Amino acid sequence: MKTLTVRLPDSLVTEIEEESRSRHISKSDVVRERLHQPSGSCGPTGELLGDILRECWNAKVPSGPPQFHSSKKQKIAERIRAKKLHRR
Repeated sequence: MKTLTVRLPDSLVTEIEEESRSRHISKSDVVRERLHQPSGSCGPTGELLGDILRECWNAKVPSGPPQFHSSKKQKIAERIRAKKLHRR
């Protein structure tokens, strides 16, 4: 089984944790069950997987390597990145 990291709104995390505790199953099991449910029946809040994924895709994520204010830090980051690329 593969691992996938997803950032969720606090309200959804709270809902998943409460369901997990009340049913005595893991949070991962709750999420897997919700992903396998037909659309329109995603629990009490009615949030659909498509809505969550749409929000994730629309999130502002910086593209490319990070930019540092200090030229010294920028050079160090570039050297580290070059070493990592060289290993591939």
